[in-house]
Parts: sequence; C-alpha cells; structure tokens
Amino acid sequence: MFCPFCQHGDTRVIDSRVSEDGATIRRRRECEACGERFSTLEVVELKLPVIVKSDGRREAFDARKLRVGFDRALQKRPVSEEQIEAAVRAVVHQLRMAAEREVATRKIGEFVMAELRKLDHVGYVRFASVYRSFEDVADFREEIEKLERDLPASDSQLSLLGGEPDSKGKRK
Repeated sequence: MFCPFCQHGDTRVIDSRVSEDGATIRRRRECEACGERFSTLEVVELKLPVIVKSDGRREAFDARKLRVGFDRALQKRPVSEEQIEAAVRAVVHQLRMAAEREVATRKIGEFVMAELRKLDHVGYVRFASVYRSFEDVADFREEIEKLERDLPASDSQLSLLGGEPDSKGKRK
C-alpha cells in the first residue's frame, strides 16, 4: 500500500482490528520511508447483481435505496436501527446467495416484504400498499386479513384491525 504522505510503496501493518459485525478490518499502518502512521479500512467487495427495473432499465444495486425503503415503511414505528440494519443485511445476503447476474426489482420487493413482515406488520402493510399499488381500502383490508390469517395466534405484534370480527364481519 502506498503511503498517503510520501507515496512510498512500502508500508507495514502495526495493528489490525475486526469490526463488531465482522464485515470490515481496520488496520493501523506505518510508512517504512517517512515513519508516518495512518489507518486503512478493508471491506470485502462482492459483486452484487444488476437491478432490472420494471420498465426494463438496468442499474447497479444501491444499498442506500434499500435502506430508504425500509426507513419509509418503518417511519415512526417501534423498530430499532439495529433491526433495520439487520433486515437490510438479510436482503443483501439473499441477493448474493441468488448468484444471478441480474435481479428484477419485483424479487427484491419480495425479499423486503418478507423481512418487514418479521419486523413490523404496519411497516409491512405500508410497503405492500406501494409495492403492490393498492387502489382502495378493500386492497388494504384484504392484505391485512391475509396477514392476520397467516400469523400464529401467539404472535407478539398487535392485531392490525383491532378485535375479532363479529358475525357480520365487523371488528369489535
């Protein structure tokens, strides 16, 4: 590695530390020529697939856009930053494991919905409403009822519609 101070081509590593998540390594280095010290950050660079938009355009994967989608869906919801970061990492991991050169946005949306469903049901419905282009209240009701049907009775999240339906289908 070149020294950023004198451009000498030989530096030695003094100390290495792995980050908490194990994804990066910080190295403290010293230049053999001028003696200056500096830090470097090593990150594993894995090629993620190209994203194919619904109109056919292709663009490079951008994890920031993924994070923005989670943030919008979970705005003002009781979900920690750590949980959101873990969900983003899970989606990125799924993309890597897909081992495809191109992935449609629809597939990424399904990955995101699966993670949101685990995190927060309101966030899930918010995202689904945009992702699936809900047209009216009936679309929301249908998605919520499907979500509630699929959930185990012991789920810790609150009912989305509140109460159980009576004989006429109205919520108590």
